[in-house]
Amino acid sequence: MQQSILIIEDDADIAESLHYNFRREGFRASIAESAEKGLRIALENGGPPSLIILDLMLPGMSGMELCRRLRKESSTEHVPIIMLTAKAAETDKIAGLEIGADDYIVKPFSVKEVVARVRAVLRRAEKEVPPKYEDGRLTVDFEDMRVTSDDEDVKLTRKEFALLEHLIKNSGRVATRQQLLDNVWGYSYFGDTRTLDVHIRRLRQKMNECGGCIETVVGVGYRFIGCK
Repeated sequence: MQQSILIIEDDADIAESLHYNFRREGFRASIAESAEKGLRIALENGGPPSLIILDLMLPGMSGMELCRRLRKESSTEHVPIIMLTAKAAETDKIAGLEIGADDYIVKPFSVKEVVARVRAVLRRAEKEVPPKYEDGRLTVDFEDMRVTSDDEDVKLTRKEFALLEHLIKNSGRVATRQQLLDNVWGYSYFGDTRTLDVHIRRLRQKMNECGGCIETVVGVGYRFIGCK
């Protein structure tokens, strides 16, 4: 099936250039000049796009606010989002990734780089995930994003769930800190590993006695070993 890209960008030259190159690479592509129009297109009955390219500096509703809105909608909460912006500050990148963006590209950029990033994000999104993990004490429903530990619901943030999902998918293997940052925060994330360690600590705390299912491999990263 042909994958679709929604380009939400108010700069006509940039939007048309991306539109042309995505179509040339075999994608279906559409353009929205504002956040409001982009939201309408993303929520149309025909189904959400495969991926959204989102400019942060939009007239009216900002790209940040639109990203929050998209993550609250059931039909678009899992649609990959790549943000485009002229802001190169690390704090801006972290803010975008924390509210749900999958990757972050700073203008000016190479169109070839954008296409490569899109393919990489789509590959990550398409990896087959078993519908559910169960080991007798811990249950993780990947489709509904629900976690129970010893029959008690565990409320996780999107990032915490993504970390747990990645570790379970690679059960028994060590996931390095960099691999986790690349897969959960996106490979454009340039912060240090303390953010990851804080998320892992909170994830363990929320899972109570099953928090031990995530093993620390000193100096390397983390490994999922199941709740025993």
